[in-house]
Amino acid sequence: MAKSSVFSVCGMCTVRCPIKVQVQNGRVSFIEGNPHVPAMKGAVCPRGAAGTGLIYDHERPQTPLIREGERGEGKWRKASWEEAFDHVADRLGQIKETHGARAIAFTDRGGPFRDIHRAFLKGLGTPNYNNHDSSCARNVQHSALSLTGMGRKAVAYDLKNSKHVILQFRNIFESVNVQEVNNLMDAMEKGCRLSVIDIRSNVSASKANNFMKIRPGTDYAFNLAVIHELIHKRLYNDKFVRKYIEGFRDLEQFVVPYTPEWAEQETGIPADTLKSFVKEIADAAPAVIWHPGWMAARYKDSFYICRSIYIINALLGSYGAKGGLPFVSKPGDVGAKGLKKFMDLYPKPEEKRADGIGWKYKHFEEGPGLAHLLFEAMETEDPYPVKAYIAYRHDPLMGYPDPDRVKKMWDKLDLLVSVTFSWSDTAWYSDVVLPLSPYLERESIIATKNALKPQFFVRRRAVDPCYDTKSDWEIVSGLAKRLDLPELAFETREDVWNFQLQGTGLTIEDFDEKGMVSLAEKPVYLDFQDYKFKTPSGKIEMISQKLEDNGIPSLKPYESPKKPEEGEFRITFGRCALHTQGHTVNNPMLYEQMPENVLWIHTQEAEKLGISDGDTVNVSQDGYTETIKAKVTDIIHPEAVFVIHGFGHRLEAESRAFGKGLADNKFMKGGMDIWDKAGGAIAYQEHFVKVSKA
Repeated sequence: MAKSSVFSVCGMCTVRCPIKVQVQNGRVSFIEGNPHVPAMKGAVCPRGAAGTGLIYDHERPQTPLIREGERGEGKWRKASWEEAFDHVADRLGQIKETHGARAIAFTDRGGPFRDIHRAFLKGLGTPNYNNHDSSCARNVQHSALSLTGMGRKAVAYDLKNSKHVILQFRNIFESVNVQEVNNLMDAMEKGCRLSVIDIRSNVSASKANNFMKIRPGTDYAFNLAVIHELIHKRLYNDKFVRKYIEGFRDLEQFVVPYTPEWAEQETGIPADTLKSFVKEIADAAPAVIWHPGWMAARYKDSFYICRSIYIINALLGSYGAKGGLPFVSKPGDVGAKGLKKFMDLYPKPEEKRADGIGWKYKHFEEGPGLAHLLFEAMETEDPYPVKAYIAYRHDPLMGYPDPDRVKKMWDKLDLLVSVTFSWSDTAWYSDVVLPLSPYLERESIIATKNALKPQFFVRRRAVDPCYDTKSDWEIVSGLAKRLDLPELAFETREDVWNFQLQGTGLTIEDFDEKGMVSLAEKPVYLDFQDYKFKTPSGKIEMISQKLEDNGIPSLKPYESPKKPEEGEFRITFGRCALHTQGHTVNNPMLYEQMPENVLWIHTQEAEKLGISDGDTVNVSQDGYTETIKAKVTDIIHPEAVFVIHGFGHRLEAESRAFGKGLADNKFMKGGMDIWDKAGGAIAYQEHFVKVSKA
């Protein structure tokens, strides 16, 4: 029997863990963590182990498809790649000729492999690249920029050397990054303490030294009281504050009214509990990580929650500290030359963005923009018509609120293309489906990981595609050939890699041994004696002039959140270790382990409604109702109900997921208009539902 192994990169979620794939007789037989990455410990998460379920699933797009019926009707005709490329390129060309290149838009899920398709957009001449981040971490990014002038990925989370880790908008043991989990577990074995602040006792909370069950929507109150206590008791790092914080007195005056006793009335967390917790983290400083969050698109003040987290890290002196938030290194920081960028092939488009970023909303970073505002522009045609939209490995109809409203926003499009490796609501509503090879069947461009120990890494295909699907670079090249972009019309994967490696002194063979090339011999902790942050003052600025100039307060007074009316609950959602949003629920291996989601509801509230654990219940909002099984428990806040996100699929093409569980985003009517004006992200958890026994 023919056996081989390939170093690659997992694609079951956005973490993209390094993996080693065992192949036998042309089929994947086993997936493990890359053994050359110590923190992986040879492990993958449940999703990573189910990669074979993705590629050997016959219920996925197997060939290019062109719509024949109405959008969403599910009537398709199979097409060859030549026909599909010609069809898409012709339509894009017509739209560009009629409305200009700015009428073409593109969204993806971000990540390290996007350079080539972003270059494709620049080559066409459109500024309208967006990713999914307004449904995830835009508030985190913008809060980091407002304080330090640097993005959220400018620092690492040095979990393995930490003495106290705080999770508020992060659930490490369910939204799994294998290296982070292992590093945190190792640290906890050495005495690191873990604190969790959440509306429910999740898996991370079950492992914590401190769990604080907070009233939904009051996290900002809790954090302001933490800042008050650090300053009032002089528990902050005075040396760090004097040297690296600008506007400390403004912060000190601002938090005067926000005492632990005041916060107790808002959050439900006793003042003595908060005070004891603050003393703990101050004693552990600076080796403290208060994680600023992953999915922070929750409340209308989530930007300020994230900003307060970064401020607390600064007060503790965690910036730059071992065991805290040390700064990552880029290739140039360690004497290496970076990869040649496809993006540098073309000039930046001069046209303003359709989402208003950079001209209407000047306090936001342009980069990935805000997709919900792009969709709004599609509907209003303000500032101009957007007529073509490519959703690359992105499912906004599952990922954004009020999907019926999103469809209406798209109704003025002349062309909607989905590039996907699995069926999704967005793909089903598209005009053309271009089937992307799943990650085990595709190679990607070489990518850079900025880290304490920076590296280049590459995804290689482990096996040939089962069906008529293509890698991302092949799809870009196929369209580029037809749209007069010869610079991106690569013939082979080696051509792609050789382009990127120009000037680095490396060849693709240098990746054979480990799947990656380290650019430093050991982790580099940057000298922090005279560090300059990328702000006008060179310090961490409590008052951001960019925010203030655009009418956004840097230090926003707290506003108490709306309480649910009698018989109502705030609907909340989150992750689990088995599924990645909506794109794994039809996976035949993962489906068996978790076929549907359930509705967490507090015991006392369930008793009032006559609901027992396991009962089928109705969840309703404004006349819309879905059914789901109840999980009756004491470990969720009484004001909220909770579901795992990604269920409630209604596509017959997904026979396993069809009709299983509840789709939370369908209970967010008007949600596309409810977003954080300071941070840019959608405010998903500002909606309320009624629950009754079915």
